[in-house]
Amino acid sequence: MPLDGKKDPAALKHVFGPVSSRRLGQSLGVDLLPMKSCTWNCVYCQLGRTKRYATERCEFFPPDEILAEIQEALHRGGHIDWITFVGSGETLLYKGIGHLIESVKKMTDVPVAVITNGSLFHLAEVRCELMQADAVLPSLNAGSEELYNAIDRPAPGFSFRQHLDGLVQFRREYRGMLWVEVMLLGGLNDSDEALYELAGALKQVAPDMVHLVLPTRPAPEQQVALPGDDRIERAFSILSTAAPVMHPVKGSMDLGSASDLLEAVMAIVSRHPVQERELSSALLARFSGDQAEVERTMKDLFDTGRFATLEQAGEIFWIPG
Repeated sequence: MPLDGKKDPAALKHVFGPVSSRRLGQSLGVDLLPMKSCTWNCVYCQLGRTKRYATERCEFFPPDEILAEIQEALHRGGHIDWITFVGSGETLLYKGIGHLIESVKKMTDVPVAVITNGSLFHLAEVRCELMQADAVLPSLNAGSEELYNAIDRPAPGFSFRQHLDGLVQFRREYRGMLWVEVMLLGGLNDSDEALYELAGALKQVAPDMVHLVLPTRPAPEQQVALPGDDRIERAFSILSTAAPVMHPVKGSMDLGSASDLLEAVMAIVSRHPVQERELSSALLARFSGDQAEVERTMKDLFDTGRFATLEQAGEIFWIPG
């Protein structure tokens, strides 16, 4: 297990995990984009601010390179519930994701999910490319133009009406599972008024389920705050009038099958900050409860110089060094 800070030349560039979550179980992530390529500049984004909007779709990386990494990850073994296409930004900016989905479904029976902000659903070609996905998870954080602009901060030319109409049209055409993600932000979209507007928008989309999520990772803007427990319960109650709602219960990281621990941890940390206690818990499971081995390994990982830490709301997070 190389922990000397030198990158394994055989390490995967696009594939990471599997990462455990309540929504997708053991999910093998596939990142299709260079950091950070996005149509939005969300106040809560774990990747930080969007310094330059990306709005044109293109083939950022060769599809054969991505598919080869997925095949290699599958050959390494271990339990995988989903293969999940994500992006260091907006996933559907990758032109040709439909080909990737089709190819993956030929190589494995593991279902395919796509996580997206949904901002490109107004394009027929985008909707068409997703038809073979087993589940699609777009975002809808607001029920009004005002809150859409305040929270998602889209690129010029992107509007709330366009976003909502795209989601509605996709629902009409798509036969897989549509799970809409709502980021609940304290003081922004957790008032009764905002929640009723959001419920109204969700009724138009008619998703199979709403996934309520919270801003538990470091955010680029100081106004981002966790909602109170009463607001979470209120959101659950109001949004449930539109679709079944999954409560925001956090999943966990799985490092049990990682052949190269340094690269496995780095692959996850490079895509979003990781709570130190979450990493410790994952290592504790890997080392069968040997706390001394966990402490030694965490020190060895950190001493490679590839990680740094930051503190938010009393939590220590690991970020790229």
